[in-house]
Amino acid sequence: MTHDSRRLPDQQYCLLGNIRYFLIVNTGVVSGERQSTTRLRPRAWTELLLVVGLFLAYKMGRLVVDGRVSAAYADANLVWHVERALRLPSEADLQQVLLSAEALVRGANIYYAVVHFPATIAFLLFMYFFRPEHYVRFRRMLAWLTAMGLLIHFAFPLAPPRMLGALGLVDTAAVYGPSVYGPPETDTLSNQYAAMPSLHVGWAIVVAAGLIVATRTKWRWLWIAHPVLTMIVVVGTANHYWLDGAVAGGLVAGLLAATAKRELEVPAVPLPLQRAETAHIAGKPT
Repeated sequence: MTHDSRRLPDQQYCLLGNIRYFLIVNTGVVSGERQSTTRLRPRAWTELLLVVGLFLAYKMGRLVVDGRVSAAYADANLVWHVERALRLPSEADLQQVLLSAEALVRGANIYYAVVHFPATIAFLLFMYFFRPEHYVRFRRMLAWLTAMGLLIHFAFPLAPPRMLGALGLVDTAAVYGPSVYGPPETDTLSNQYAAMPSLHVGWAIVVAAGLIVATRTKWRWLWIAHPVLTMIVVVGTANHYWLDGAVAGGLVAGLLAATAKRELEVPAVPLPLQRAETAHIAGKPT
């Protein structure tokens, strides 16, 4: 009996040690250590297919929900009155700032036209090659955000403010260029009645959040400028309402909370077990 009682703590220690080793090898998480990047980086060709599929879903999905013009204008009037009830600043006031200098308004049009997709692709490439431990999380966030956005586009078609002549807003892209849209009645390449949520703003927030989480430089918080500037651009060019960006921000906040990683805690050896082991080795009665 004495021999068995002395072996029991050793067996328990061995079991706990094996469990700890299994957790270390199979999770790569030990007290804040970074997970193995080679294990976490997905295959390049599958990721290429997934990302291409994401962008195609974004483009094709917007076309699928096109065609509800009367509902889009009715929803636009609703959004405008809700914003005024919430005492949000008028989109027209921001646009007047851009219209004060042609260089400003043309710069905003260029930003709207050329930054959205390239910035997101560059972000995904950076995360894949240099921060693979964060890549899958933020790629999934972009996919879920796009899917939820397309559902809202279908349920709540919304004409952008540039289409509501009574608001006194200018279609800056049509007047000053460059423009990514043609006349709504003949444009078969995009759904212009899908203003809410603003995926320009939503994707920009995901990009900024990913770079802030994945990097450690003290300058990383400057990435917040990307979604802020995007919000100013999409509202100032009359492509979106303030609420379009706010809804996108709410969706991203929910996705950040839902995908937050929790470190796996490795079980510590209980103190009573340590004392029992010490007592048995020393030959003391317990």
